[in-house]
Amino acid sequence: MQIQKISFEATRAFAPFFLDYIHQKESLQSFYNRFPTTKNLHNQLSDKATSFPESNRSILVESLEQQYKDFDVSEQVKSNLQKLKHKNTFTVTTGHQLNIFTGPLYFIYKIVTVINTCRKLKETYPHYDFVPVYWMASEDHDYEEIKSFRLYGKKHVWETNQQGAVGRFHTNDFKNLLAEVPGDITIFKEAYTKRKKLSGAVRHYVNALFGNEGLVVVDGDDHALKKLFIPAIEGDLFGQLNKPLVDQTDKALAAIGYKTQIHCREINLFYLEDGLRSRIEKTGNKFTVVDSDISFTESGLRELVQKSPEKFSPNVVLRPLYQEMILPNLAYVGGPAELVYWLQLKGIFDSHKTPFPVLMPRNFALVMDAPLARKFDKAKLNTEELFLPKDKLFNQVVLKTSTADLTLNGEKKAIEDYFMKIKENVSKIDITLGPLVGAEQQRVLKGLEKIEHKVLRAEKRKHDNLLRQVESVKDALFPNGSLQERTDNYLNFAQTDPEFIQKLIRSIDPFDFRFSILRYA
Repeated sequence: MQIQKISFEATRAFAPFFLDYIHQKESLQSFYNRFPTTKNLHNQLSDKATSFPESNRSILVESLEQQYKDFDVSEQVKSNLQKLKHKNTFTVTTGHQLNIFTGPLYFIYKIVTVINTCRKLKETYPHYDFVPVYWMASEDHDYEEIKSFRLYGKKHVWETNQQGAVGRFHTNDFKNLLAEVPGDITIFKEAYTKRKKLSGAVRHYVNALFGNEGLVVVDGDDHALKKLFIPAIEGDLFGQLNKPLVDQTDKALAAIGYKTQIHCREINLFYLEDGLRSRIEKTGNKFTVVDSDISFTESGLRELVQKSPEKFSPNVVLRPLYQEMILPNLAYVGGPAELVYWLQLKGIFDSHKTPFPVLMPRNFALVMDAPLARKFDKAKLNTEELFLPKDKLFNQVVLKTSTADLTLNGEKKAIEDYFMKIKENVSKIDITLGPLVGAEQQRVLKGLEKIEHKVLRAEKRKHDNLLRQVESVKDALFPNGSLQERTDNYLNFAQTDPEFIQKLIRSIDPFDFRFSILRYA
């Protein structure tokens, strides 16, 4: 697999907020702790070592061993679980929803980034151990975002009427979907038929895909782990401490021109039961669960927090804090939107005396199979041109392949020179005639642009076959006009190349913050 790199800017696919973070813009630096470099991660290690209690390690490992109880665990995962007991072991984490069949391709890139980051850190700091972690968003309740995936241009949908936290959904109704998906899907068939809940199915297939790399899967929907989070739960419910902190940060970001991603509420917790995940609100002296008839007095709610902390699910504002409180974590790997909303949260971490993790951008990539690569080469395109809108891309192809001169640049320059002389002459007679000359110049130049456009359009017709090939490349790599990694599924490549994940791991550098173009020879 060959690899080329281009800047994020060249793709025209990333927002200025994210790009400014990547370029370490000075005005953003107060909103995070450290930028992701191997040197900075060593400094982060020192902070985490002094702030993460040994007792938390024991609870974490006991919980994970229980979560893996009924799974075939690789020697690499077993080893990493044992390493987590030791104070010289740290994690690098990514999180993602429980998309069926892994969902969009960037899910794979996130995990590859985490694995490669740990490898790089181990090479740099051999006296420490680094464990890659996938945090399952098992408590998320947005079924619409996880229910489908796209394979070979077709959308496959898991239909279910279940509600609440998706990790608790049963997998009984996967039979029809499994029957319609083409190719070898053995891993996923086993996952969705052997495991009763979606969280178990996702752990199963992630373990099958990445277990040999030592990837540890963490499910935060866990009584023992939630007990570690009780101080933060109580602070949010009864002190409503977090909204002023986030509001202050949001105001500071807005003052330097940035639009924030998430909204902090007075209470940032959901009430969680099977079939229900709804916001908790304080109304008068009572705490109510939205869209239900459930309510609590303060004393009743305090008692429930102590007895059953697993009934309290953090929203997007508090989930990062929960993760960092229960893991000896150094860095969080995320996409552009994720990293931007983490920048709103440093105040919450500071108030809980929890180190703010290093924010690692995940790897970004586009994969060209061999037939697409041949078509791409035939069109004589360069990599950056591939990211142009179709009309501009077609123009570039025709300009490169035509033997005729399709532009009137020389004529335009000559006309500009002539009008400059005319303007000089008439201005000597009457200076007020200058604007009239300028207007006539613009009229003539627009006429030439119309001619040029028609010439280019006529030439396009002569290259119709080539342009159709270029369009097929563009449509394959940017399905529905979106980046391939946000639309296509891992199986698009893994079914023809069983070594696809290993090739990604070998090809991608987690500390090279550019967009990768991966080509099959």
